[in-house]
Amino acid sequence: MDNYARYFAKHRTPPKYLIGDRVSGKWNDIPFIGTVLVEHIVSEDNNPTVHVMLDLPIKYENNWHTFITTSPKKLKIRK
Repeated sequence: MDNYARYFAKHRTPPKYLIGDRVSGKWNDIPFIGTVLVEHIVSEDNNPTVHVMLDLPIKYENNWHTFITTSPKKLKIRK
C-alpha cells in the first residue's frame, strides 16, 4: 500500500478542493454555490473534474440539476 501512496504523490497533482469545501462559480453561464463532493482525475488524457452538490437546483435545457461536474479552474473557494 505504501508503494501506491508514493506513486500517486510523485505522479499525480494533489487535489485543490477537499470534500466539504464550499465553492462558487459559473456552470453554463449560470452562477451557483455548492459543496464539493469529490475532485478526481479519470485518466491521464482528461483534466481533473470536481463534482459539486448545489445549494439550489439549476434548470438548464428543461432539466433540473442538483449535482454538477465542472473543472477546478472554474471554481472559487468561499470563506
